[in-house]
Amino acid sequence: MRLKTPFAIDRSGVEWHISTDLVPYPEAVAAMEERVARIAEGSAAEAIWMLEHPPLYTAGTSAKPADLTDPDRFPVYEAKRGGQYTYHGPGQRVVYIMLDVGKRGRDVRCFVRQLEKWVIATLAEFNVTGEIRAGRVGVWVTRPDKPLTATGQQAEDKVAAIGIRLRKWISFHGISINVEPDLEHFSGIVPCGISEHGVTSLVDLGLPVSMDDLDVALRRCFSKAFD
Repeated sequence: MRLKTPFAIDRSGVEWHISTDLVPYPEAVAAMEERVARIAEGSAAEAIWMLEHPPLYTAGTSAKPADLTDPDRFPVYEAKRGGQYTYHGPGQRVVYIMLDVGKRGRDVRCFVRQLEKWVIATLAEFNVTGEIRAGRVGVWVTRPDKPLTATGQQAEDKVAAIGIRLRKWISFHGISINVEPDLEHFSGIVPCGISEHGVTSLVDLGLPVSMDDLDVALRRCFSKAFD
């Protein structure tokens, strides 16, 4: 499977692709691997691919079997990306990021910080304050509307996940932002191995954001993080 004709090409030459139908996970991985190989050999441009998956769980390279609490609920795939278990499904914008990190400084930590900055800037478009936390992957929001945690701390929920892999310095996999997924579907795993905090979405936060709204914000904020 190859990515379809891009709907846009930005000023840095990155192609933007979008799939309107749910994309099966194995097909998405095959398409990413094909594009990554072509970027590495110099025969294809960098690409951003925005899509939604049918309900499924993926296991990153640090996933612990005990964190898959309901293995029969949805298909489970070995993702070979960084991180632990995560859920993908309708209402969640998955953004697969195929960029040449070698040409962008060969600094993996800096690249991850750029991804975090991109997500945080995108959330700010909707007046959502996304934050990162030491020792916790992803982007988080505080929940003053919820009771304090068992340790007396302010409740926090995860709104976006980040997990990447590099091959020949080309990135793939990427980020996912919860717009309006069924949050109960996250209960079949311990998301990213963190049980003391919850998961939220833009709609759960009271924001009537559509997938199209988010896509526009993602494109607008990309240059803030990567230029």
